[in-house]
Amino acid sequence: MARNLDKKSINFRYNLMTIFTYIIGIVLIVQLFNLQIIHGAEYREQSNTRLTRESTLKADRGDILDRYGNSLVSSSQKFNLELYKSKIDTQALNNSILKIVNVLEKYNISYVNNFPISIEPFEYKISENNLSGWKKNNNISEDSDAETAFYKFRDKYKIENTDLTEIRKIIAIRYAISQEGYSSTKSLTIAKDIPREAVAEFSESGEEYPGVSISVEPIRKYNQGTLASHILGYASKISDQEYQSRKDTYDQNDIIGKSGIESVFEEYLKGKDGTKQIDMSVDGTITAEVTQKEAVSGSNVVLTIDSKLQKITEDTLAANIEKIKTGGFGTSFAATGGSCVVMNVKTGEVLALASYPDYNPQSFVNGISTEEWNSYSNNKSYPLMNKTIQSAYEPGSIFKMVTAMAGLESGNITLTERINDTGQYIKYGSTWKCWYYTDYHRGHGFLNVIGAIEKSCNYFFYETTDRMGIDTLDKYAKYFGLGNKTGIELPGETAGILASKEYAESIGQPWRPGDAINAAIGQGYNKFTPLQMARYVSMVANGGNKLDVSIIKTIQNADGSEVSKDEINKFVNQKLGLTEEEEDDGITLNQQYLNAVKEGMKSVTSGESGTAYVRFKNFNISVGGKTGSAEAGYDENGNQLVNAWFAAFAPYEDPEIAVVVMVENGGHGNYTAEAVRDIMAEYFGMNTQNVVEDMSAQAYTETIR
Repeated sequence: MARNLDKKSINFRYNLMTIFTYIIGIVLIVQLFNLQIIHGAEYREQSNTRLTRESTLKADRGDILDRYGNSLVSSSQKFNLELYKSKIDTQALNNSILKIVNVLEKYNISYVNNFPISIEPFEYKISENNLSGWKKNNNISEDSDAETAFYKFRDKYKIENTDLTEIRKIIAIRYAISQEGYSSTKSLTIAKDIPREAVAEFSESGEEYPGVSISVEPIRKYNQGTLASHILGYASKISDQEYQSRKDTYDQNDIIGKSGIESVFEEYLKGKDGTKQIDMSVDGTITAEVTQKEAVSGSNVVLTIDSKLQKITEDTLAANIEKIKTGGFGTSFAATGGSCVVMNVKTGEVLALASYPDYNPQSFVNGISTEEWNSYSNNKSYPLMNKTIQSAYEPGSIFKMVTAMAGLESGNITLTERINDTGQYIKYGSTWKCWYYTDYHRGHGFLNVIGAIEKSCNYFFYETTDRMGIDTLDKYAKYFGLGNKTGIELPGETAGILASKEYAESIGQPWRPGDAINAAIGQGYNKFTPLQMARYVSMVANGGNKLDVSIIKTIQNADGSEVSKDEINKFVNQKLGLTEEEEDDGITLNQQYLNAVKEGMKSVTSGESGTAYVRFKNFNISVGGKTGSAEAGYDENGNQLVNAWFAAFAPYEDPEIAVVVMVENGGHGNYTAEAVRDIMAEYFGMNTQNVVEDMSAQAYTETIR
């Protein structure tokens, strides 16, 4: 009995579902009939009169700021005029193009105009070598003159206008369309960077310009010209090779950092593009725009530099080089370039970093001209090179503080010992001369370590290094970071060269005793960057404390948050291939020895026999400094090249900054001391005209080493 009831129940449910399915089918048929038959024409009309496309909202690139928030690099917006294909007839298209061009010309806006025939008179604007191929590609007979070819294009584009100038305007755009193509979803850019007045005119009368759309594109702006160009670097259009490896996040028209901060922090500076949907009628009139995803601006990178101090540093360096070249110090030298670093001795922050000559990063944004590129690439002073980190030089006598510390720490000299400089250091069958002997044919006589630094006595440091050997000297040079990268957040830093037995072996040369003697005074194999020398002098000034050099203060995200220092360091180390930690060298410097070295440096600027006394004798702040003049080979005419250095810190009692200036073939370190003095005067808020006496070289006749 139960079994029969279950069977009846199943049959009932089956019949009910069949009836329900039948009803749904009838409803769908009625609805389909309603859509296709009753309202079909109406819906087809709507479909044929509406187009939808997706457009990219370009994100602003992050700004680069100085330590006080002053904008060095920013992104502004430019408006581009684009044309999409619309369903209008040929004559309407031609009329619309003419209206567009007339508006552009009213505002003196250049537009795409690659059609190679000019009028009044008719002339081909294409080389003879390419003319034949062009005619063939455009179905123009070989014997057609420019006028005949012009009218063939008029007929091809069915232009009914009679005015030659108007015809030429229409052909320019139609020709660009035929060459580059366009569609309802792919635009042709007619004009770039159009003013807001033109944008308003096109927007307010959109129905008169079918297919016209205004796109917004961020543009990179270097707000202070060439200032800090070697720090900032530049950004320009992405190359094909770069694009192939970054297709997921870049398009072919994006700009990308190529050098400097722009390159290293590309991943932070680049924003995230958004999208919007644009609805258009078939005649090209925009009917609606809806943002689908907002664009997110890139992060702002805040530098440690002070832009005001940076400018003074660059200007002072350039003026110093020019003064050396023109004989402003008494003897002229063919100085070719130089660099300067200003560093906070307590934190390792770079406050200014200048390389001369510089360049204009704005020139690269939209593609540098061949003429300007050649002016940079053919310049033997290498304006595109950041000489503070990418060039290593023999440091000359500013290295002598390392030799002094190594000698004292190792016990090979003492604070009270006096070494007799006879002028010539004769050993191992060779003779090394003190600079004083070269100029005055006598030695300095008996000097202790303080006096040796004050007078920059070569003999004293020859003897010191001969006693202790190169390995001990290298040990302390490494402690001060020489021969190693500083880890600054800039690309292309070189480690330089520390004179050593290992280095000589690496280049297939035997190590000789004389190599150590040359290394003692910062010559021989020794080559370091100006930034390395600034870190080393900062460590002397701060009591021997090691420093992490940095030019990045923070990174600010678009939402107002900041990137942690640990994240920044990890990112930079990975990007630049740097190691995070140095090995423990087990060195703890004796402060008594360090104070003696600093006292010697103070005597350089304050003692009457100091090698930079003439530059600082009226300076209101006590300074510890050291001159250096390093032989650097010969020029093409066989003339000796001598690089000039001055390294200093101030105030002497409680040091805040270290400044290092190096001028290629600057002659004498004493000359570059003037630049250091003027930079310090700016940092400490002094009026250099009233406080500092501008000494001429005639008042200082000695040749300073």
